[in-house]
Amino acid sequence: MLQSATLQFLEQLSKNNNKTWFDGQKAAYVAVKADFEALVTDVLAGLAVTDPVFKDQMAKDSIMRIFRDVRFSKDKTPYKQNLGAGFSSGGKKIAGAGYYLHIEPGGKSFAGGGMWQPEGPQLKAIRQEIDYNFKEFSDIVNDKKFKKLFKEIDGDRLVKVPQGYSEDNPAIDFLRLKSFTVGCPIPDADLTKKGLAKKVNDAFATMKPFVDFLNRAAV
Repeated sequence: MLQSATLQFLEQLSKNNNKTWFDGQKAAYVAVKADFEALVTDVLAGLAVTDPVFKDQMAKDSIMRIFRDVRFSKDKTPYKQNLGAGFSSGGKKIAGAGYYLHIEPGGKSFAGGGMWQPEGPQLKAIRQEIDYNFKEFSDIVNDKKFKKLFKEIDGDRLVKVPQGYSEDNPAIDFLRLKSFTVGCPIPDADLTKKGLAKKVNDAFATMKPFVDFLNRAAV
């Protein structure tokens, strides 16, 4: 669970996204970091139960910086308005498919995972894996619990049929995807409840076959 003060900090940050305000809130931010680290530690413990790759990882390996890189962005606000953590064999440095936790008040929090905008060779490999093993992939994404948590696979789609495939391919709707990600919303009311880490881990456990399938293809 998270402390209500953590959510209040993020709400205030969204209204005061500037260095002067943030510098005056350093003590509060230290408490926010510690609160989020405790949650991420609990999530990592849950992930390690079914995947040994997470056994020796620490929260700092997963937590993303709150400071934005504004060098090439028109948006020059210096801070992210959310807390984020990435979970994979490389922690937050996700090379293949992995898991992601996003905390942002206002109904914007979610537990997600998959692979976002894979590069050409990876995308080609994923499409081939889906084409060759479509029944397995279909069983994963049409599983009752999976469908209940994740309404659809997100991501931009090609308008045209990808090269090497035909319109009548039974997997064509998935082969058109350029990203393969799913997300489960976390209501604000759940963020301060004791069962938050379990809720996140249940979502990650449900998407594990999906993540494993993508990694088998692309890594």
